Amino acid sequence: MTNQSNRRQFIINSSVTGCAILLSGKLSAFTFPENELPDPKKLNYCGYTCPADCQFLEASEKNDVELKKKAYEQWKIEEHYGIVFEADKIFCFGCKNSDKPAGVVLTNCTVRACAIDKQFDSCIQCKQLKDCDKDLWKRFPDFHKSVITMQKTYFEGKA
Repeated sequence: MTNQSNRRQFIINSSVTGCAILLSGKLSAFTFPENELPDPKKLNYCGYTCPADCQFLEASEKNDVELKKKAYEQWKIEEHYGIVFEADKIFCFGCKNSDKPAGVVLTNCTVRACAIDKQFDSCIQCKQLKDCDKDLWKRFPDFHKSVITMQKTYFEGKA
């Protein structure tokens, strides 16, 4: 239980606004607690873990147009996906929430699509991660390196 509490606090302290930081280009690197074995089922497909206080999730759950507009701007959705703001099209319920529809970010995430296609819970399970050239990794090479490091911990823990 201590590892879960430490991890939760780590995520809250280090992620600030969660995925919005990742997708807006402000995340230079993501580090996973060294003393914890990564669990692909608990990670997003890319290896990230969205914080409990994600503003985009809150906006989606509340269907709050103003919060959605903030998330849209913060995530640079028009810049990345060429999609003009329409409140009913801008939402995110998490990349592994199969009970809800996938919004524009999820449907355009090539890392997510690849992991699903390969039937992985997370790309840390993929032996080609190091050489993967998906858009997310090109935009965030330090994040990619961090996920590769997490992958090493995952495979060492399985041995």
